[in-house]
Order: sequence, then structure tokens, then C-alpha cells
Amino acid sequence: MTDLRTPLARARGLGSGKTGTSHFWYQRVTAVALMLLVPWLVWMLASMAGGDVESVRATLARPWNAILLAAFCVAMFWHAKLGVQVVIEDYVHTRGVEITLHLLNMFLCTLGAIASVYAIARIALTA
Repeated sequence: MTDLRTPLARARGLGSGKTGTSHFWYQRVTAVALMLLVPWLVWMLASMAGGDVESVRATLARPWNAILLAAFCVAMFWHAKLGVQVVIEDYVHTRGVEITLHLLNMFLCTLGAIASVYAIARIALTA
């Protein structure tokens, strides 16, 4: 027997996928973190303008600067991953391409965050 219900009628009552709310909150929390960290980053970069390499390394090696810069990088890449994920879900309609782009997005954002934190740690611990 064929199902004569519309797609909406078939979907009704199934509820949500249970992931949209957490995604929404992670996006907002990373946005607030970035909103607080960007003025600090701009101030730090402006204070280093015109300095030599050793003074820049010394500034980045200070514990609070290194910690806040690492937090900025992690929040930035996480926020970017979530934003690009939404764009892929909304505008890519071929399933294989969508999965490939999701994997690429996750891989590149994770790699960027790890590389950034590694570089910050290397500068902070060797200066």
C-alpha cells in the first residue's frame, strides 16, 4: 500500500534532531569569547608595533598573553568551524559533496587550532 501522506505529515511528531540548540549555544558562546578577546588582541598587537623580534617574543612569552592568545585561536577556529558547517548544510545539496566538505572543514579547523596553539607554546616556552 502506498503512503499518501505529504512529507510534512510524515515528519510531524518525530521531533527535532536534538543538536540544533547546542550548536546555537556553542556559536553564541564562541562569539562572546571572541568579542572579549579581540579588543585585547588589537591592544597587544598595537603595543608591539615597531618593536624588534626579541621584544615581540618577550611579549608573547608572558603567561597571560600566551594563554589568552591560545584561547583566542581555539575560540576562533571553533567559531569558524560552526559557521562554515551551517553554510555547508544550508547551501550544499549533493550528499557526497556535503560529507566531503564537512570532513574537510573539521580537519582544517582542527589542524589550524593545533598548529596555532603549538606555535604559541613554542614561542612562549623558548623565549
